[in-house]
Amino acid sequence: MNLQQLEYILAVDTYRHFAKAAEHCRVTQPTLSMMIQRLEEEIGAKIFDRSSQPVQPTLLGERILKQARSILHETALIREIVHEEEGSLKGKFKLAILPTIAPYLLPRFFQQMTDRYPELDIQLMEMQTQPSLAALLDGELDAALIASEPVNPRLQSEILFYEQFFGYVSKNEPVYQHELIRTADINGERLWLLDEGHCFRDQLVRFCKMEKVKVRQAAYRLGSMETFMRMVESGNGITFIPELAVSQLNEEQKKLVRPFAIPRPTRQINLVTRKDFIRHSILEILKKCIRESVPKEMLTLHNTQKLM
Repeated sequence: MNLQQLEYILAVDTYRHFAKAAEHCRVTQPTLSMMIQRLEEEIGAKIFDRSSQPVQPTLLGERILKQARSILHETALIREIVHEEEGSLKGKFKLAILPTIAPYLLPRFFQQMTDRYPELDIQLMEMQTQPSLAALLDGELDAALIASEPVNPRLQSEILFYEQFFGYVSKNEPVYQHELIRTADINGERLWLLDEGHCFRDQLVRFCKMEKVKVRQAAYRLGSMETFMRMVESGNGITFIPELAVSQLNEEQKKLVRPFAIPRPTRQINLVTRKDFIRHSILEILKKCIRESVPKEMLTLHNTQKLM
């Protein structure tokens, strides 16, 4: 048994296809299949059910794959210990970011950070909260930017900044005539919200006490904040946007923005890692660049704001 074989079985598990896994691992399919077959013969157990399409792990194979992820993660830590001791920024750093954070935060800091630190190889991916946390625990990510605190004892988090929510209101809505939005003003039949499972949606539904509200059914088919904003601009309904999104709007669009009445709904943006995370040099650079990129008033929670 060797590490290369473990990498091969994880690739097959990811792609559920031997040819695609071989392409990812940059080997021929016969080579990959032979190496996996040798591993199965050595341990005396089948890892994959090759009769199903796509390929599926056996019940025992799922346990083996979980252990393989743990082994490869621990092995990668050896290289990271060396890089950290040398003060090197080399090596891949995989960062997940919520889809409701990425479009508005990344343009503010990412290019400047990579220009300042050309050695950095940060790989970005948009992921929702639960998949991000699961990938962190499996060692598939180095860090995640989310809008809640993790409860798993193997994870740790640090607050980067606080971000208010704003209403984005079409000119045809009665609320457009108001300077502030009150939760009583919001009618679910005119509301565009992200699909269930997005923490952005869940937090606002709780804040506005709309747990039983039936929002527009089209929302479940669209599911994009940017799409909802275009719908509002066309004169149709209300949606919510995060604070950093406001700075990207033109003057005409900003006329549709309405702040909430006090207390204003606010989310806490956290940077989450595993407790055994080692590359603190990269993490400190990331935290510094993000905090420098947002307005200073967003670095603290104000008494006019309420965390959701």
